[in-house]
Amino acid sequence: MHKIIEELEKRRERARLGGGKERISRQHAKGKLTARERIELLLDPGTFEEWDMFVEHRCVDFGMNKQTIPGDGVVIGYGTINGRLVFVFSQDFTVFGGSLSESHAAKISKIMDQAMNVGAPVIGLNDSGGARIQEGVASLAGYAEVFQRNVEASGVIPQISVIMGPCAGGAVYSPAITDFIFMVEDTSYMFVTGPDVVKTVTHEEVTHEELGGAATHTSKSGVAHNAFANDVEALLYLRRFVDFLPANNKEKPPVRPTPDNPDRVEMSLDTMIPANPNKPYDMKELIEKVVDEGDFFELQPDYAANIIIGFARMEGSTVGVVANQPMVLAGCLDIDSSIKAARFVRFCDAFNIPIITFVDVPGFLPGTAQELGGIIKHGAKLLYAFAEATVPKVTVITRKAYGGAYDVMSSKHIRGDVNFAWPSAEIAVMGPKGAVEIIFRGDLDSEEKVKARTDEYRERFANPFIAGNRGFIDDVIMPHNTRVRICRSLRMLKNKKIENPWKKHGNIPL
Repeated sequence: MHKIIEELEKRRERARLGGGKERISRQHAKGKLTARERIELLLDPGTFEEWDMFVEHRCVDFGMNKQTIPGDGVVIGYGTINGRLVFVFSQDFTVFGGSLSESHAAKISKIMDQAMNVGAPVIGLNDSGGARIQEGVASLAGYAEVFQRNVEASGVIPQISVIMGPCAGGAVYSPAITDFIFMVEDTSYMFVTGPDVVKTVTHEEVTHEELGGAATHTSKSGVAHNAFANDVEALLYLRRFVDFLPANNKEKPPVRPTPDNPDRVEMSLDTMIPANPNKPYDMKELIEKVVDEGDFFELQPDYAANIIIGFARMEGSTVGVVANQPMVLAGCLDIDSSIKAARFVRFCDAFNIPIITFVDVPGFLPGTAQELGGIIKHGAKLLYAFAEATVPKVTVITRKAYGGAYDVMSSKHIRGDVNFAWPSAEIAVMGPKGAVEIIFRGDLDSEEKVKARTDEYRERFANPFIAGNRGFIDDVIMPHNTRVRICRSLRMLKNKKIENPWKKHGNIPL
């Protein structure tokens, strides 16, 4: 027995060393943590239960039978984050560059299956050179096994990917299916084909960072949700982020006690809207003044910034926030913002997270680029997502709500549960000046007439009272009472139950 215990310890020590001290030193020299160090930082101390520490690949081609390392390039298991169960896999770049083999994929698949069985989130810490070329199609089959599980788990358990090194080729599609992707600045990148292939095929000269770095994916492509300065910051923010999410689609969002009074009034909101309707204001400031303790976890802040999405809490319970941002493109909806918000709304709906929508939208962004890019189809994604959602939906119109964009932004007509408007709200088909130029086209021969007609239109239509008269707005509220009224509404909606007609699944305009 003593010899077996000694042998066990030797094997454990070998597995913990991964690719060896030299490769670990190289990993540290790049500013990166090892696979095990990352797990230690992510999970509560002493809670990690590792599985399959001794698994090795079974490839015999190209001399691979002489190169075996316990664990085969990925560390898997489960533990807790702030006391809540999560499953995690962490790819080890020191072992065959973290490349995915058949055994490596089987380990990832194992914890995904178990996470589905017990209803807990899966977090993937990706740091891999891609498919293990020596294994050929067996490696590709391994990727497909993981992809299939990603699809089956979608909408059942939260799936989070953190890109902490290279992620190329087929490796990018697993993160792409997961709910959220976070990256690390300067040390992580994602692309389907690398710079060398791009140069060969299209003759474009491009660096790894330009093609698939954190800045590219958080500001241009919209693939990633946030980027962090280093591994430590990414993992600490991830601990905070997981706190907002329920464990699975059968649970309510977590509740965290808060000292922030639900009846707190915020007098500064009464002067937030500028007198000049063309002057912007920062919608983020409004959100932070309304939610618990000003704690707002924004997602994709640098991409499609004309719309804001993220998680916050009201009376301690998680809510999803969607808001137009007048500081960018006047808050217009365009292709990118519609897609960004639609996916977020669908996540919230899948995981029972109420949605608060702050509206200040002058319409959809006009122009040939938008029309030829398919704004009709892409704008419909946001409409579809809001209309399909059955979670509690509370909407507050702060200023402009014009045209079809009014309908799309969680209006009463697409099952908004509680719809409020501030006294400054203008709800109409279009802005007063544009409307007057169409209605009175042949009778505007002087500036005085234009002004008079514009004032008349504004008085009759560009206010919240016509919509209130029709029951499209439940109440016109004072801005300083916004938090109070939202908290009361969410309390009332706590046990809301409605179901969509039975179907295999809808056909969202992709």
